[in-house]
Amino acid sequence: MSGGGDPQPPAQPPSDGATSRVVVVTGLSGAGKSTALHALEDLGFFCVDNLPTSLVRPAVEACEAGGITRIGLGIDVRVGSFLAGATAALDSIRVGRDVVILFLDASDETLLRRFSETRRPHPLTTGGSGAIAMLDGVLLERERLASLRARATIELDTTRLSTHDLRRVVIERLRPTKVDVPRMSTRFISFGYKYGIPLDADLLFDVRFLDNPYFVHGLRELTGNDEPVREYILKNADALEFISRTEGLLSFCMPRYASEGKSYLTIGIGCTGGRHRSVVLTNVLSDSLRRKTGLPITVVHRDVARVSSSVVPSGAGEGMAGTPSVDLRRVQQGAAAPESRPASDKSVTGGER
Repeated sequence: MSGGGDPQPPAQPPSDGATSRVVVVTGLSGAGKSTALHALEDLGFFCVDNLPTSLVRPAVEACEAGGITRIGLGIDVRVGSFLAGATAALDSIRVGRDVVILFLDASDETLLRRFSETRRPHPLTTGGSGAIAMLDGVLLERERLASLRARATIELDTTRLSTHDLRRVVIERLRPTKVDVPRMSTRFISFGYKYGIPLDADLLFDVRFLDNPYFVHGLRELTGNDEPVREYILKNADALEFISRTEGLLSFCMPRYASEGKSYLTIGIGCTGGRHRSVVLTNVLSDSLRRKTGLPITVVHRDVARVSSSVVPSGAGEGMAGTPSVDLRRVQQGAAAPESRPASDKSVTGGER
């Protein structure tokens, strides 16, 4: 495979007349190229990293043949000797395409610190150890990338940018006109604590302090999606106060999570069985916040279809609900704990408390 230094004839634009946009991400190692490529992927770009320059034109043509017109390419010193053919390779795809070269840089001190934090070696460090060898690699890399930097369409200094800041800048600078900025996807999930909390929840709200419709005649078999249960919950002053306070908190936090760069937010609202209180409050809050924030919100009622029942020993009220009492003195003396009461002495009750 050649180093790609020989001139290549211009590649042809898409046959359907659509103009492809090719964004080439290059720059110093540790300056944030991976973050930039991930941001491009969020914008709908098909990205290929560490691509030998001799494959630039074939890769672009292959993408266009498959109907892909937004393409991101990562090219840097990791391609080794292929780097010498980078400028010729990029010139070969300019005809009929919008080619943007994004060059990322940062101060030497910042690059050294980032490599130290990640504990990864610099790609041009061939021997030695410590800051001197690493700094030599950074200086050599600057020299080898000089020709690409001279052709850069956009230069970004990431010295003072966090990962999230860089992602925002890349999206703002390179977003296609007809493509919306990726928005945080928010999911509300109602659940029952008796079945466990959602493992992916970012925020949890416990509403078991509210009166339970499960113990109201005519409401037990219904769910929070039914109007009688909704009316019962929302006539409670504590429920209305909870909605007001939680809505205020989330309407403040959610846009800030989104602007910080968070892609997903899961908010869990739980009651005992996940069929009544949590369902009503999840519906009310999600509807209100969807209107207030304009963010896409989906709702999942995880346990609303469950039918719960459990066998509870009679007389269990002496200890925790559903737990037989134990004589601790007999246990301490080595005697076995009392056996469970016979089946005839058990009563079947609803499992929700």
